[in-house]
Amino acid sequence: MSEQIIECQGLPCPQPVLKCKEAIETNAPKSISISVDNEAAKINVSRFLTTQGYEVIIENIENNFVILGTKQSDTASDCEACVEMSDEAISDLGKQKILVFIASDIMGTGDDGLGGKLMYNFLLTLKEMGSDLWRIVMVNGGVKLSVPESPCMEELQKLEKEGVSILVCGTCLEHFGLTGSQKTGEVTNMLDIITSFQLATKTIRV
Repeated sequence: MSEQIIECQGLPCPQPVLKCKEAIETNAPKSISISVDNEAAKINVSRFLTTQGYEVIIENIENNFVILGTKQSDTASDCEACVEMSDEAISDLGKQKILVFIASDIMGTGDDGLGGKLMYNFLLTLKEMGSDLWRIVMVNGGVKLSVPESPCMEELQKLEKEGVSILVCGTCLEHFGLTGSQKTGEVTNMLDIITSFQLATKTIRV
């Protein structure tokens, strides 16, 4: 198929990404147009198309975003799952890949002030895992750790510089009015989060 148009207005992420993925896997269009009506879907669909080898142009039309993708080559670029399973990743299959799943900006319940200090100490100490620490995924209130006002920002940036992958839920950022505010990590969607669980050898939930 040379061109495909997908209307995704009213659909929260990751549904637009999943529809886009299905269309590419089924029809392999040379060009594809996806219409969405929220910032998180725009970011995630654009990133997904890029991983699939499409050049992306975004148009803003009456409060809707139209993401236009044009295939640049026949080389199969894959989604998060297949990117992770590159030749380099396959050579590391025997290594630990610890995923840390953070669903709040505090640790535990009882006292939020104490919970904030515990979260800071937790992130400060994560580096002791060494190369086994593979990825941090932030959802719900956990995305608040990724903004400049967070006392944990410096520690997260240090981990990122040391090669730890950090994924920040785009739908959650939008919910809290923080879209575009995060200063560490990559905006992500539920498809990538599910894939992260599949690829991890161990998951720690905070």
